[in-house]
Amino acid sequence: MTQHNQQIGAWGEQTAADWLIKRGYQIIARNVRTPYGEIDIIAKQNDITIFVEVKTLTSSKDFLPEHQITQRKREHMLNAAQHYAAQHEMDHWQIDVISVEGKPGTNPTITHFENVI
Repeated sequence: MTQHNQQIGAWGEQTAADWLIKRGYQIIARNVRTPYGEIDIIAKQNDITIFVEVKTLTSSKDFLPEHQITQRKREHMLNAAQHYAAQHEMDHWQIDVISVEGKPGTNPTITHFENVI
C-alpha cells in the first residue's frame, strides 16, 4: 500500500470514528490485529459491540467504497470478529461497514451499513 493510500485510509478511519462518537457510540479499540485480519474500529452502543470495517475512497467515479467488500473480505471480517468476541467473552455483537467518500479538507460523504454479516 502506498503512503498516500495509508494516509487516506487513516483519515477515513478517523473520520468514521469521529462520526460514530457524535452519534453516541463509544470507541473501544482501533486497528486491532487478529489471526484473521485487522478490525478497523471496535465500538459499543448500548449492550452491543460493533466491529466496524471502514472503506475510504477519494472519488466514486467508477464505484463506491462499500463495493470493495468482497466475499473473501466478508469471511475475514466474520472470522476476525468471532475470534475477538470469543477472546473477550462477548455475546452481543455485529459487523458494520462505514464508507467514507472524500479526502482531507473536504466534507466527506459517510454511509453506515449496519449488521452486514
